[in-house]
Amino acid sequence: MTKEVQDAYRAGVPIFIGYFPAAVAFGILSKGCGISLLESFCFSALVFAGASQFIALNLLMTGMGPGGIILTTLLVNFRHFLMSACLSAKMAKTKKRNIFLVAFGVTDEVFSVLSFKPGPLSSKFVIILESAAYSAWVGGTVAGYVLGGFLPEILTKSMGVALYALLLAILLPEIKQSLKALVLAVASGALNILLIKLDLLPHGWNIIACIFAVALAGSFFIPGEAKEEAYE
Repeated sequence: MTKEVQDAYRAGVPIFIGYFPAAVAFGILSKGCGISLLESFCFSALVFAGASQFIALNLLMTGMGPGGIILTTLLVNFRHFLMSACLSAKMAKTKKRNIFLVAFGVTDEVFSVLSFKPGPLSSKFVIILESAAYSAWVGGTVAGYVLGGFLPEILTKSMGVALYALLLAILLPEIKQSLKALVLAVASGALNILLIKLDLLPHGWNIIACIFAVALAGSFFIPGEAKEEAYE
């Protein structure tokens, strides 16, 4: 086993550990909403969208039609265009047959790990990392659905915040190393709260506006030399 493969597995373990309980929470909620095990499995296996699955499940229960659910999910996941554009610069030599597989597996946590990895990214490293996230999410969904009926209500409710705890766990190490990351994170939260209070944008667009604004601000915080060094 090469060092690259070992590094990929090592980087994938924390994501696997973090994804599994969040996926279990989704499986539990999907069972409570009355969808079948097959539908719950396909939800995670084919959509693989983390927080958007929780949102879509809630919209499904409120009676919203397929068009509205798809549009809302698209808006919430619009950040993936930015993440994929960023990663494409570090994966210029990726073979075309691997592009769709790599693109499908991009998540917030995977992007976070890949974006801070120095140097170019190989498709082998990325696919192994994404496989850890995917297997945890799909496996956790099935486990949650099967075991959901046996868990206490208090545990069921507490697992609903598992995904957000995971996102925070990804952010904290970078905040400890960089004051700028802390400033950007706080600014993003403050801007989102302000947009919600003002209610100027359609539902779902607050997150998009925050992503563009904070990403633009972050680009000015990164020195030109650091950018060049990241892609050497």
